[in-house]
Amino acid sequence: MVPGHLFHRRALFSLRLICLLALLVTGRAFATDTAPDLGPTMRFGIVRSNAPGCEPICPEWISAEGSIEAGTPALFKRVLKTLGGRKLPVVVDSPGGNVEAALALGRLIRKNKLDIAIGKTVFSGCQPSAKGCPGRDKNGARYFGGVLAYGAMCNSACPLMFAGGIRRVAGEWAYLGVHQITTTYIRTKLQYRTTYRVVGGKKKVLNTKIVSRKNAGSYKTYEMSKAVEKKLAAYLDEMGIEQGVLETMKGTPASEIHQIALDDMLTMKLVTSTDTVDRLTAASLCEPGRLAANCREIPGNKPADELTAAVQPNPLPEIMPRDEGMRFVVVRGSNPLCNPDCPEWISAEGAITPQTPPKLRQLLATLGDRRLPVVISSRGGDLFSALAAGRLVHENKLAVAVGRTDFVGCDPGAWNCLAEDGAYAGLSIDAGVECDSACALVLAGGVRRLVGPQARLSLYLMGQKQMVKAYLEEMAIGPALFAAIEQRSVERRLEPDMMLKVGLTTGPQSVGALTGATICEAVPKPENCRIRPSANAEADAPAKL
Repeated sequence: MVPGHLFHRRALFSLRLICLLALLVTGRAFATDTAPDLGPTMRFGIVRSNAPGCEPICPEWISAEGSIEAGTPALFKRVLKTLGGRKLPVVVDSPGGNVEAALALGRLIRKNKLDIAIGKTVFSGCQPSAKGCPGRDKNGARYFGGVLAYGAMCNSACPLMFAGGIRRVAGEWAYLGVHQITTTYIRTKLQYRTTYRVVGGKKKVLNTKIVSRKNAGSYKTYEMSKAVEKKLAAYLDEMGIEQGVLETMKGTPASEIHQIALDDMLTMKLVTSTDTVDRLTAASLCEPGRLAANCREIPGNKPADELTAAVQPNPLPEIMPRDEGMRFVVVRGSNPLCNPDCPEWISAEGAITPQTPPKLRQLLATLGDRRLPVVISSRGGDLFSALAAGRLVHENKLAVAVGRTDFVGCDPGAWNCLAEDGAYAGLSIDAGVECDSACALVLAGGVRRLVGPQARLSLYLMGQKQMVKAYLEEMAIGPALFAAIEQRSVERRLEPDMMLKVGLTTGPQSVGALTGATICEAVPKPENCRIRPSANAEADAPAKL
């Protein structure tokens, strides 16, 4: 009996439970954008065109604006679910963000056979960032608006999302940029408890439970690993994009951004055409007989003017004129000292808005090959529109000076004020004239950039640091200016000596160097001088057979 009792005691001992605490340091990595000012997280909205006269059949699109975060693909899936299989193009404007999320977005876009374009949605009324927007209709279109090509961007991780489109559209005004991927490694210290029992002298684990989790620090690398490079190469190949995109990313430091030219995007098959965002969103897509897939008819909708009339049948006349943004007009110097050979210039005054670049482009088209300097006065405005206007100035090799035009005789804004031989009469002045914030970026596009001692120019970074830095480099303005303004969180006047030192201005002269009454006497004669034919010139000319 004794041996049996001893065996029973030994068996009980071998079944005891043992708990052990242990530490483990683990790590995870994710690739993302380096810019600290990526702005709000990407928001999606189904937008219906507010183009005049398009109702009751109007184009619709998905607006995608903001930085790409880890949860962005899930938000996009919800939007697609509300569409019930409808194929709407995506209009994207994004500074970049999480690489893995951008790849997931690209695959979602490709899986659902959607087109994509770089563009900014300009909402009328409610927009995705506002709270409490009422549902517009049961089919998902909650917002109304239009699109702009200029000023829109798709940077860093965004081109990976863009690559998923069936048709990929990026016009000459859109900005697409890439750079090296930054990988952030996060280390976590885990404390866990393992419970096991000993059976027959051997351990048998019952369970393992984490009892604490602490951050053990992090570090970043600014060159993509072989694993990430292989993943991106496979993704681009899956989307039918040339590997030149990846090579450009690898060749651009993470602290910079490389804008890919439209011709190069075509070569790399990153875009499928040179069309602008209008190609996918214009009201003309919904003409009877050839409706695009993103057109939708809402029979109950009336044209916007009919709705306005129904709400306000007897509108009151406007007491204050509406601010229509920057106005461009051609001006001829009216100083008697210059006749008949007088300087001419482009007066640019008012707020910089999304309409500013197309207005300037339209005026330049009327001038043909003539290059007139721009005399600008503005308190600033929309950053993206300023960059687009500055590029127009730069492409056309125009000089820019801070100044104001005092019109002689009548103001172009008056209904009965007519230009004589294509120009209004006026004089330029720079005393007390301001060119602030976004206006300074338009000035930066000039081949000559003049700010007189009596004029005021101020500048600070209005967000989008990488974009502003790339723009200044594109304008051949050295890094000293960017370094100077990067240290400022508020707007501050730039002193003349500093502007000249950092290369923002090309000389200490004032606006008179481009528009003064006597400049047309110089040799060689400036391009903006023009002799206006006398009233009797045609009558005095010899007869032609």
